Amino acid sequence: MEPLFQELAKLYSQMEEAYGKVATLLDFTCDGCPDNCCDSYFTHHTYLEWAYLWEGFRQLPEEKRILCLQRAAEYVKQSEEDLSKEQRPVIMCPLNDDGRCSLYAHRLLICRMHGVPTSFTLPNGEKKSFPGCFRCQDLTAGSEKLPTMDRTKFFREMVGLEHEFLGHKRHILPKVKMTIAEMLVKGEPEL
Repeated sequence: MEPLFQELAKLYSQMEEAYGKVATLLDFTCDGCPDNCCDSYFTHHTYLEWAYLWEGFRQLPEEKRILCLQRAAEYVKQSEEDLSKEQRPVIMCPLNDDGRCSLYAHRLLICRMHGVPTSFTLPNGEKKSFPGCFRCQDLTAGSEKLPTMDRTKFFREMVGLEHEFLGHKRHILPKVKMTIAEMLVKGEPEL
């Protein structure tokens, strides 16, 4: 797995560079933001990222892992209750400590891309666009043409890495659609 984790880290670095270019053009930063996007309800979709998350999680001190797993179980319970009421959960990620990610170097794709305006093109040619977080939208309100981070290349590369990671099992394993809390509660992915 180590070579694939290195490839994933390289892909993450490319994402951060692209994100940084758009953020610079917009003069956008998270510094001083009154919100914390770590309480946003995000689901993640690859076994590779799930395994990479656990690679970082195993490196935490035992007492930190225990605390994070307790928080993760509480998160899952609360989010299930919220979703059953057709409410989008707003719960702090179990890896967040005082506004910072305990696994910053191992954070997942969506955690790295949230904030600036982004777009991507589906395999069928349909284009999807996202305006960025509320703070970025406030900053850019009334702007005609915004710089946008195109996620397409990164998503395609992620799919390629996922196929390589899963091999022939990619056709038989169920699709992943989990929060970080669910990935922690379920344990490491079993392939």
